[in-house]
Amino acid sequence: MSEAVINAKITGISYTPLLCKSLPSCTEKDFASALQKKAAFLLDIQSGVAAGNAVAVSAWVSPKRTRSYPYARVYNTLAHSGKKIAIIPFVKDEGRNGDRDFIQWDTISLMSLLDVNVIVAYYSKAEKNIDYPNKITHQELDAEFVRRQIHKLLSYQSSALHWNIEQINNIADIAELSKLHYANISEKTGVALHNLSGIDERIKIITNSKDDFMRMSRDFSKAAQTREIYTIQPKEYITEGMKARINITNYLGGTYYFTSDEAIIKGNNVYIIEGKHTESGVLPSLDDIKDGLLKMILYTNLKEVVVGGKTYIPIPVLKLTSGYICAEAEPDYSASAKRIITTLLKEAKLNNFQLRAPWGNNGPDS
Repeated sequence: MSEAVINAKITGISYTPLLCKSLPSCTEKDFASALQKKAAFLLDIQSGVAAGNAVAVSAWVSPKRTRSYPYARVYNTLAHSGKKIAIIPFVKDEGRNGDRDFIQWDTISLMSLLDVNVIVAYYSKAEKNIDYPNKITHQELDAEFVRRQIHKLLSYQSSALHWNIEQINNIADIAELSKLHYANISEKTGVALHNLSGIDERIKIITNSKDDFMRMSRDFSKAAQTREIYTIQPKEYITEGMKARINITNYLGGTYYFTSDEAIIKGNNVYIIEGKHTESGVLPSLDDIKDGLLKMILYTNLKEVVVGGKTYIPIPVLKLTSGYICAEAEPDYSASAKRIITTLLKEAKLNNFQLRAPWGNNGPDS
């Protein structure tokens, strides 16, 4: 498979999201339940220096960015005018027969770029998975720890960047708490987890230097990028371009390794295409679309875009395709699908990216 390598910089983010859903609101009394059950929500602060205010919270169920649509969760908080918070576990261990994923430096750096405050947390409870040996389920973050961190954040006057750097500086402590609680979970459930020495290795690297943590995270990100570049996912529908590695650097010290589903060079333009595909519906899922929109936030702010030593003008493209529409049947757009399409068209125009879809530039009613 042919591929391109796109190198670019981001010096700042300018973007207006329109497709954010209305977030449910909860009080601190309901916080533990919301943290466990809701992907994103508004937390009404009832005490302390920020009493009477609300913060937008996205709760990640894994530190891995390709699981459970964390980008869609974050996207839904971006319209909030107050503080935005992403709760991300340092590690999630599903048991010896499951996956174990760790938070990466570039995840935190990306949140800094989006002005989202990260709270690195740990799981304190879990249950044995009765359907699979050596796996646990229903993992719960330590809600009281997270709540205290939120109050600490609300009295913090600096930017998300500075807060997130402080989280990095204290991440070894969270790693130790993760290790302690997973040992307790293993003992209580009788489920064998991954060797805790893996967490010890992370703690050693983090404690040694922030640069080592950054380097290790980037090595993992680059390896994941390489795997993705040679894999066609069911939600991709490549028709004319080639896959591309996108390496983005910024002034925050972050390097992000993405892949573009398609890249097409025409004249002085390079079209950077993020594709979302569905086989059965008229639209990809809303979470898939929002995942693509978060990529548009990045791609619409690219500067100094270079491919093969030549500078190009980037043209970000969100391409939505459907196996149902590709068939001969006439698509039947529901009222909700039409609302999504109308909003998407407005968001694309407002933020200067192209939207390619079967209905064209004016929506299904045109």
